[in-house]
Amino acid sequence: MAPPTMAAMSSFTRRLGAASARRPWTTIAAWAVATAVIIALAGMAGGAFADDFVAPGSQSERARQLLEERFPEAASGTALAVFAAPDGQRLEQHRPAVDAAVTRIAAGERVSTVANPFAAGTVSPDGRVAYAEIAFDAPATRLGSAPFKAISGALEPARQAGLTAELGGDAAFINSETQTSGAEVVGLLAALVILLVAFGTVVAALVPIALALVVVAAGLAGIALLANTMDVSTAAPTIAAMIGLGVGIDYALFITARYRENRAGGADNSTALVKAMGRAGSAVVFAGGTVIVAMAALLLTGMGFLVSIGLSTALVVLGAATAALTLLPAILTLLGDRLDRGRLPWRRRRTRGTGWWRLAHHIARRPWAYLIAATALLLTLAAPALAMRTAFPDAGDESTSTTERRAYDLLADGFGPGINGPLLLVVDLRSPGATAGDIPALSQRVAAVPGIASVGQPTTSPANDTVVLRVTATTAPADPATSRTLERVRGMVPDNAHIAGLTAMTDDLTHHLATTLPIFVGAILAASFLLLMLVFRSILVPLKAVLMNLLSIGGAYGVVVAVFQWGWFTEDTVTIASPLPTIFFAVLFGLSMDYEVFLLSRIREEYNASGDTTESIARGLASTGRVITSAALIMTAVFLSFVANPSPFTKMIGIGLATAVLLDATVVRLFLLPAAMTLLGPANWWLPGWLRRRLPRTPAAPAKPTLEPVAGHQPAT
Repeated sequence: MAPPTMAAMSSFTRRLGAASARRPWTTIAAWAVATAVIIALAGMAGGAFADDFVAPGSQSERARQLLEERFPEAASGTALAVFAAPDGQRLEQHRPAVDAAVTRIAAGERVSTVANPFAAGTVSPDGRVAYAEIAFDAPATRLGSAPFKAISGALEPARQAGLTAELGGDAAFINSETQTSGAEVVGLLAALVILLVAFGTVVAALVPIALALVVVAAGLAGIALLANTMDVSTAAPTIAAMIGLGVGIDYALFITARYRENRAGGADNSTALVKAMGRAGSAVVFAGGTVIVAMAALLLTGMGFLVSIGLSTALVVLGAATAALTLLPAILTLLGDRLDRGRLPWRRRRTRGTGWWRLAHHIARRPWAYLIAATALLLTLAAPALAMRTAFPDAGDESTSTTERRAYDLLADGFGPGINGPLLLVVDLRSPGATAGDIPALSQRVAAVPGIASVGQPTTSPANDTVVLRVTATTAPADPATSRTLERVRGMVPDNAHIAGLTAMTDDLTHHLATTLPIFVGAILAASFLLLMLVFRSILVPLKAVLMNLLSIGGAYGVVVAVFQWGWFTEDTVTIASPLPTIFFAVLFGLSMDYEVFLLSRIREEYNASGDTTESIARGLASTGRVITSAALIMTAVFLSFVANPSPFTKMIGIGLATAVLLDATVVRLFLLPAAMTLLGPANWWLPGWLRRRLPRTPAAPAKPTLEPVAGHQPAT
């Protein structure tokens, strides 16, 4: 079955838009009911968010499965209630307050046991810091945030007694609730200002904002329902909301701008809308489809939490594209001429696109200079990415406003940094290798490995077929030295011994991502190349698009490394989170194709009308320059608003996405692309004859030049 052609897609979006416009109230009512139902279902049946950090086929996965099958008690999640006396005092002086807190914690939901620090000997050498280990009745990824809220409340009397009391440990870190800064509202206000400048009227500016809010509300509810069927990462709602706000506004902006352009060209409202849906609507379908494909490609990693982020974001983007194709035409129809109400009094009417037209012709006179300068700038920005060092973030990377981070620091001060990332050595006594009698000697050998601080007493499963030893490293969980220590331990233990624990799992995850990233990137590049080749019937256009997108993404990588890993413009340095390069590539490659498809579609349209490469680039840029720049500024404002989030992981995503979008819409789309296309000339649209005959025919294919002006556009002369 042949893939759909651009003609079929254009016809489909026209018919869909026309159907929505004929019954606007029915369409709006259907959206309102559907959104209300989804939100209500999410409230009743929405699942809790949890992170699955298992790397498929890894040693830590085998160890975890072994524990869950034979020794569930050892596989259960654990947290640490950390107590610290005021400076100059010993915790023993406040023992009643600690004992009371331990008693209250033991009565909490999902808590199976709590070890009193004075009985268990988990008091620091200076006597000031201690921790009570809390064991739960389920693995950490199955607990949710509710038990930890209760434990935090149980610690409050200890705080009132003058102690510092914090909640840390792996289970607390995994299930900590994602914090928000409220700055997202500032991003929306900035988007509104940009839309006011772009459209010049209040009503037209409010339409994309309203659509994006509907999309995000419905999308987040849908993600909550998705969490009832699979493990959905705690980061998924934040990332999906970030992308949903950006594309929701952009897709509505693309169509509304083309609709107003058609009206300005003399078309009546109905005709202007149908034409806009045919052209801009089909571009939205292909642009949104590219984002969805890129996010769905995260399934190739095999990582549960990345898969959930990909599916969640794809779900919201699908909603954004659907809203732009159905809900938006209904709203525009009902508004009619009222779309232009609230015109800004200071906004002067200008000849449309003359500045962009002149810029394109200016670049056409000096294509090599702009090509070299733009490429050099992007390569310079990308250079720091060569020094990127990745690791999975731990509680030590969180904001000091979180209890997990404060507990992490107290534990590191009192017991050494390795206490925050314990390793579990799991010995399968049913398999060939170490026997029960070998455990003491094995414990001594592991304790002698460089980088190991201590090895705890062995615990044996009820069936006496599995032994677990708690191993503490001398370095922090995300420290590269810990990864090397883990390798040394794994290299000397027998075949029936495996390492488990969150630190081992995240280390395996980092290595797995490094292995799968080239496959993942290759798949996205191939899919994008084939899609663009189908749409534009060209070899060089998709090849150029792929290379330019790689440059803008590389620039974003470099900026993130410089800001976070090197500490430019920040107080602290943070290791780049290992999932970030994969998430970045999926999101950024998809988003960059939005502008690529939108601009190239217009250039191709102009080329079919004139047959002049330079003029088609100039007209295409003149027609879309304001819209693309506005869309990029909106996305940048939305993404930068997330930089105020306390989580370094969210900050990295915000900075990286904002940088890439800004570079893509300015350096790439406004300078690099026109320069490259000018140099290529008619070769832009070259396609081998044998391939041309096998590809489905599209209206974007070369046609006999008509030299007729494009409706609604008056190029500068």
